[in-house]
Amino acid sequence: MKLTNINYFPFFAPYYITSTLLFDFHKFIIIIKRNEKREKKMNRFIVRSVMQSHLSNGRSISNGHVCSSAIVGRSLELSGQHNVVMLVRFEWRRMMSSTPASVEKASSGREEKMENSVTEETKGKDSSALSYWGISRPKITRADGTDWPWNCFMPWETYSAELSIDLKKRHVPKNFVDKFAFRIVKLLRLPTDIFFQRRYGSRAMMLETVAAVPGMVGGMLLHLKSLRKFQQSGGWIKALLEEAENERMHLMTMVELVKPKWYERLLVLTVQGVFFNAFFVLYMLSPKLAQRIVGYLEEEAIHSYTEYLKDIESGAIENVAAPAIAIDYWRLPKDARLTEVITVIRADEAHHRDVNHFASDIHFAGKELKDAPAPLGYH
Repeated sequence: MKLTNINYFPFFAPYYITSTLLFDFHKFIIIIKRNEKREKKMNRFIVRSVMQSHLSNGRSISNGHVCSSAIVGRSLELSGQHNVVMLVRFEWRRMMSSTPASVEKASSGREEKMENSVTEETKGKDSSALSYWGISRPKITRADGTDWPWNCFMPWETYSAELSIDLKKRHVPKNFVDKFAFRIVKLLRLPTDIFFQRRYGSRAMMLETVAAVPGMVGGMLLHLKSLRKFQQSGGWIKALLEEAENERMHLMTMVELVKPKWYERLLVLTVQGVFFNAFFVLYMLSPKLAQRIVGYLEEEAIHSYTEYLKDIESGAIENVAAPAIAIDYWRLPKDARLTEVITVIRADEAHHRDVNHFASDIHFAGKELKDAPAPLGYH
């Protein structure tokens, strides 16, 4: 027996009609809710657009402008029956609203707050961004009254390098440890000579990424030792950390002069990872050997920078203007050139040579670094 038989239609007709009406009503409700969400989004968009256009023209906004613009925008968006329903709903809500002016005022207030916040953020970016929990950087100027541009170092941390230091002084290996350290450094120099040859700018960049590690490792281990044994370090923590910071400033200067390529950056990443861990273990096992190796590394750095200067003087490398960071850090003249930058860096390396050989000699004498005064005051 089929349900479509005409004999059964009177029985199923009420249910059919009711279910059809319920289905249509449910569908109508879904459409109303969907269009209501669209209405809210469109209203926000239209109000924002109208306010921006009126604010840019210097005119005030009235309720009629907003509503008429909203109706036009809505009529363009919707079509057919949905258009009629939503326009009626929007007009009804507009007419029945008891506080249209307050709504308009709140919307305009929000827009003004947004614009003011953007303006304040743009104007106060330099001041607010540098303030955290009530701590802000004070106004710092140069000697000529101009603003200090650097955050990585302050004016009281700048200095003039000691150019009268002896550059030809060398430590002669005397025992097995000295000879072993000397051979290690000579062995490490071979791949550098092969890879960089006479590209002394790139060579110096690589050298400084390595030279900045020992001071940090030594200072860190001395710091931990001081905490464990509840004893002073004799100023050596500060001396070694100053050396690491000075080498890092050498690197920042060389990066301004030599733009490293991608494979050079990859090489720096690899060498630094290997050297840091190797030197950390070496310093734990034998501080005197570690300090001696650093002393010989500094001797090689002096040689490399001397060759760098020779190529500049011969014209093989252009004697460009000194980077601004180097001029401020070493208190160089405003018209300083590359030769002056390399000269002061070489003097720094000579000072580091003396400090590390001196530290190694203290260990060879059977004493600790805290037993001898640290060579502070150079930087």
